[in-house]
Amino acid sequence: MTAGIVESPRRIYEVLKYPDPVLMRKADPVTVFDRALAELVEDMFESMYAAQGIGLAAPQIGISKQITTIDLSFKKKPEDKIVLINPVILKRQGDQYEEEGCLSFPEIREKVKRAATVTVRAQNVRGEFYEMDGDELLARAFQHEIDHLHGVLFIDYLSRLKRDFVMRRIRKLQRNGEW
Repeated sequence: MTAGIVESPRRIYEVLKYPDPVLMRKADPVTVFDRALAELVEDMFESMYAAQGIGLAAPQIGISKQITTIDLSFKKKPEDKIVLINPVILKRQGDQYEEEGCLSFPEIREKVKRAATVTVRAQNVRGEFYEMDGDELLARAFQHEIDHLHGVLFIDYLSRLKRDFVMRRIRKLQRNGEW
């Protein structure tokens, strides 16, 4: 903290679990780039860290706006924090088939096929457009988080059999009060 500047405490949002309806709706574009947006983004990073995640989309905290935060270093390298506002994937190349998890599906991990390399176009908290390439884990995080902004969940990529298995597991966790 700098002398004379008082930082407001960060709000930690609870991450919504499937099947909350906001997770399956397309989020609205961000049109106002102000201090409130910048504070929400910082709150999203803190909420993501509190949930032990490397990516978080605003719908996962009940805010239907096209905002995602990503930090593959998990606080180790602050310069690696990524904010994607109103993102679009411009290019996809190659394939990767790796295990994936989601904060809205705690303790559930399944293999999902994604593009190996992607190029995204997004806005930062000031509304400035930029493009960024990602490969491997970063490409996976871009695709996963951008999917959230369109109401698409990682289980939507699973075979019917695997999805049914995941749903049975969720129902069992719900019955046991663990979900």
